[in-house]
Amino acid sequence: MPVLLLFLFLFHHAPMAAAAADAPSSPELDKTQNSIMKNLSSIVGINSWNSTTPVCNWTGVNCSRSGSGFSMVVTNITLSNYDMYNSSIIAYICNIDTLQSLDLSRNSFTDLGDLFSNTSCRMKEGLQSLNLSSNRLSQPLSNLPRFPQLEVLDLSINHFTGGNLNTYLSSFTNLRSLNLSFNHLNGDVPTSMVSSLAELVLSGNHLSGSIPLGMFNYKNLTLLDLSQNNLTGPVPDKFMNLSKLEILLLSDNRLIGEIPDSLSNVTTLFRFAANLNNFTGQIPSNIANYVRMLDLSYNYLSGKIAPDFLSHPGLQTVDLTGNMLEGAIPRKLSQSLYRLRLGENRLSGNISDSICDGKGLTYLELDNNQLTGNIPSELGKCKNLSLLNLASNNLQGTVPDAISSLDKLVVLELQNNSLSGPIPHTFSGLRSLSTVNLSHNSFTGQIPSGIFKFQMLSTLDLQGNAISGNIPISISSSKSLIELNLANNALTGTIPTMPTTLSTSLNLSHNNLSGSIPSSLGSLSELEILDLSYNSLSGEVPSSLGSLQSLTQLVLSYNDLSGSVPSFRQNVEISTVGNPGLTNGTGNNNDTPITGKKKMHIVVIIIFTIAGALVGLCLLAAAVMMLLSKRIYRVEDEGLPAVESVPQIMNGCLITMNSIHTSAIEFMKAMEAVSNHQNIFLKTRFCTYYKAVMPNGTTYSVKKLNSSDKIFQIGNQEKFAREIEVLGKLTNSNVMVPLAYILTVDSAYLIYEHAYKGTVSDLLHGVQSDVIDWPSRYSIALGVAQGLTFLHGCTQPVLLLDLSTRTIHLKSKNEPQIGDIELYKIIDPSRSTGSFSTIAGTVGYIPPEYAYTMRLTMAGNVYSFGVILLELLTGKPSVTDGIGLAKWALSLSARPAQREQILDTRISGASIAVHSQMLSVLNIALACVAFSPDARPKMRNVLRMLFNAK
Repeated sequence: MPVLLLFLFLFHHAPMAAAAADAPSSPELDKTQNSIMKNLSSIVGINSWNSTTPVCNWTGVNCSRSGSGFSMVVTNITLSNYDMYNSSIIAYICNIDTLQSLDLSRNSFTDLGDLFSNTSCRMKEGLQSLNLSSNRLSQPLSNLPRFPQLEVLDLSINHFTGGNLNTYLSSFTNLRSLNLSFNHLNGDVPTSMVSSLAELVLSGNHLSGSIPLGMFNYKNLTLLDLSQNNLTGPVPDKFMNLSKLEILLLSDNRLIGEIPDSLSNVTTLFRFAANLNNFTGQIPSNIANYVRMLDLSYNYLSGKIAPDFLSHPGLQTVDLTGNMLEGAIPRKLSQSLYRLRLGENRLSGNISDSICDGKGLTYLELDNNQLTGNIPSELGKCKNLSLLNLASNNLQGTVPDAISSLDKLVVLELQNNSLSGPIPHTFSGLRSLSTVNLSHNSFTGQIPSGIFKFQMLSTLDLQGNAISGNIPISISSSKSLIELNLANNALTGTIPTMPTTLSTSLNLSHNNLSGSIPSSLGSLSELEILDLSYNSLSGEVPSSLGSLQSLTQLVLSYNDLSGSVPSFRQNVEISTVGNPGLTNGTGNNNDTPITGKKKMHIVVIIIFTIAGALVGLCLLAAAVMMLLSKRIYRVEDEGLPAVESVPQIMNGCLITMNSIHTSAIEFMKAMEAVSNHQNIFLKTRFCTYYKAVMPNGTTYSVKKLNSSDKIFQIGNQEKFAREIEVLGKLTNSNVMVPLAYILTVDSAYLIYEHAYKGTVSDLLHGVQSDVIDWPSRYSIALGVAQGLTFLHGCTQPVLLLDLSTRTIHLKSKNEPQIGDIELYKIIDPSRSTGSFSTIAGTVGYIPPEYAYTMRLTMAGNVYSFGVILLELLTGKPSVTDGIGLAKWALSLSARPAQREQILDTRISGASIAVHSQMLSVLNIALACVAFSPDARPKMRNVLRMLFNAK
């Protein structure tokens, strides 16, 4: 593949740079330029830019001999990723008339002064490459001056506006590479540029209309990216005119019609993506003749896949997910094919025994089809396989032992089939397995004890089978398990000691388990969901369960439990129906689900009654206050002292320059507040929030970063301080930005403005009488989208480790603020005692790919936001009865008639306008939770779609 022109140009000057570095002291840099660069160095502030080092040896500066050869001149300046914003540097740079390449990318410029003014800028005449990408420039594009010699122009990831690109771009007579992606440009696709143009990237804008015929006059194009716009209509079948085209990206538009046949004849084309459109008809049979990477997922393509479609040499990745393809999967695969995604179609027949003849497959996804027969033992030949997804088909028979030879397998998903027989004991050899889902099959026999010896196993789902016997005691030795679902089987015996890593959920419901609930379950400090219902458990509910601070749902229904339910913190959903001998602590039989708040309400009533009978009216209020405060403390922090010693401050720093805050915040007062557990008002997966009142009466939120398993990098104080100070400079009304930080010996604390009115989770799922109307929910969705778009658009994008309705605070009913933005910067997953999955967010919001990529991404954040949208649309929590909200919604969305069932009927019928807007937002949410990360829209486009939702 030829190297892209942008890099060609920059690398072209590398030899000159090396020559400059090795050149003798004579000739020296031109005196005029030397003076300019010395003045510039005082503004730039780079360590190597100093008077003791020759200018041509400065970082990011390249020189070459002048035309006369008597001196050196500056030809290239690269100042990328220095967080610069002072536009006065342009005044100096403009005077360097020998400059050929200027790179100011990944900074924080909002204006470039002289470069955009009408004053003379001498460098314009000779400049050949200009890179201003990833800044905050917001001028109309037409304000940018003309550069007569410019060959490479990159203005991507800014806020440029305007339409009628033809008028502006026609003046660049030498342009070969143009990147305007991810701005706010509108209008038609431009066609008035010079014929020498080789690279055109316009993705992530608001371009509309159809793809013009004039586009096919650019016969030198090697790269054309029109993805993530609003383009409509069919694609002209004129690609024979673009005989040099190497990359064509049309993804995420509204294009219709058939895939052009002429693409099959472009011999240079190696990547073609047209996913997330409305293409129909059949796939051109020869389109894979030359293409190496093909993505046509999430369209309406139909017909059969040609028998030789996947066999062409050089073919590397094919994604046809989410179409209406039928017939058999081709038998012969390319030797170089490593990713094959054919899920969510109507494919039938058997999985070919030749599917691994190429032996290079790494990702194989055939889920949600109509495949029949057995799983071929020949899959054992795919030695590089890391993801195998055959879920939701009609596969039968046993799982072949040959699967056990796939020692690189990370994800195995075989759920929703008709597989039978025992779970192979040979699975114990799959040392890399992280996710195993065999649910809803007909497996029998016992759970192999060796399966819990996998060091990386984080998720095991065996629900809905006929598995019998005891739960292996070897489960206690599991090192990374965070989610275990053994529900709806025939398991017997007692509940063994569970691994303390369990944090997402533990579901043992609908079995034949007996004995008592082990008190050791109280050591699962991070567990969120515990379901032991429909068993034969007896005895009392251990009081240790009341100390589970992360618990959100406890289901004990239909057992033989007795005694009273221990106290839990507020907002824990508890169900104990079907236990005749179990009371809720008041002496009454507990036949209805209860929550911490309801329980406390009952207790308070009893307290009032007893106090009234024992003492006079004058003592009633004091007694109630004393007992109530103790009760609140017991619910929130049972087993903890009310007041601890005040942590000793090692370092404290004010980040904000706002005089109101700088004069009010006192670090000792903040530490006094966190030493008293009665000041806690919120706990999330990684943080504890305290309310602190300063001497002047102003209230602040103090957040403690929970570092119990030593995953925080607080030992490196300089790095921590640097990261937090960068975040403290952010300004967005929908993002919680720290005002100050405090470091102690073993913890870190951040201070924020206190405007807390609960979380979005409280608003949607808390104990309340009113149903939240759609306008309020829509406002929350917009606010979160605006905040997340801002964070992703930063010079150094801020990714969120834990994005859920529990980490989004409310300033008011309609004003959300994203919290916990610093976690990605300061958590070190390599120091965690578990796997990456142990710390990668909250159950129900974790993207499926995190199980095997072990990497945070923007696409992963988009998935989490999609789940939040679904919560707002449905009123349901992210997980119900062990089923994720995203999975449930996607299963219903496959049939348009069932989409109505997804919406919250309490509000969807308020008006025709509300109903229509909710359906529009539902389409956005479903796109966000697409299984494939590549199929999800970028947050900037999500925000745009939300604004346009009607």
